[in-house]
Amino acid sequence: MDKIIGKLYLIPTTLGDNAPLEVLPISVKKIIEQVDTFIVENEKTARRFIKSIQPKKQQSSLTLFPLNKFTDAAELPSYLEPCLQGKNVGLLSEAGCPGVADPGADVVKIAHHKNIQVVPLVGPSSILLAIMSSGMNGQSFTFNGYLPIDKAERKQELKKLERLSFEKNQSQIFIETPYRNNKMLEVICQTLSNNTDVCVACDITLSTEYIKTKTVNEWKKNMVDLHKRPTIFIIHKS
Repeated sequence: MDKIIGKLYLIPTTLGDNAPLEVLPISVKKIIEQVDTFIVENEKTARRFIKSIQPKKQQSSLTLFPLNKFTDAAELPSYLEPCLQGKNVGLLSEAGCPGVADPGADVVKIAHHKNIQVVPLVGPSSILLAIMSSGMNGQSFTFNGYLPIDKAERKQELKKLERLSFEKNQSQIFIETPYRNNKMLEVICQTLSNNTDVCVACDITLSTEYIKTKTVNEWKKNMVDLHKRPTIFIIHKS
C-alpha cells in the first residue's frame, strides 16, 4: 500500500486591511478550514488572518512554523515533515501570493524534491494586478524587486531599466519601502526621459486604490502622496 503524503497549499492573503472574502475565492476558506499546520512569516498576523477567515477554528489546534529573515535554512525541511506523515500544510503569505516577491520559494523547492504535491491557490498578486491595469506590455515584463538605496546607484539602475524597456519592449516593475515612495517618484521624474511612461499602482484592492499611468513630464506637473502606502512602480519607454 502506497504511503499517503500530504499536500503543500500555497495560500494567498489580502493586500491590506479589507474583508478577506472580498478578494479571495471560497477555495481559500475551505483549505484554511481543513489545515492546522502553517508556515508563516509572522505568527500574530497569520493567526489574525486565519481567525478572520474561519472564526470557529481553535487557535490552540494550530501549529505555526516561522519563515522570515531569522529562519535557519537548515530548519526548512523539518517544516514539511507533517506532509510526509500524511497531513496537509499551508504556506501562508503575509500579503498577496506566497513565493511571488514574498518568502516561500525555498520551501516549495524542498517540497518538489520530496515529491510533495504543491497546490497554488488563487488570490491577489499586486505585481500582476498592477501590470494588468497599467496599459503597458503584459506580454513581456520583469519584476526587479527593490532598487539600490544609494542615490547614484539608484539613478544608474533607473536609466538601465529605462533602456531595457526600450530595447526589449519590456515593462520594468519594481517596488520601494512604503515610507520612501514619494522620494522614489521624485527620483524617477528627475532621472528618466520626459516621454517615458510611469505607472503608479497604490493600495491595490483597497478602498483607497490609486492606479495611474502618465509620462514623466505629466507626473512632474501632478505628483501624488504615496507615503506609507504599498505601491508598485512600472516604467516603459516606447
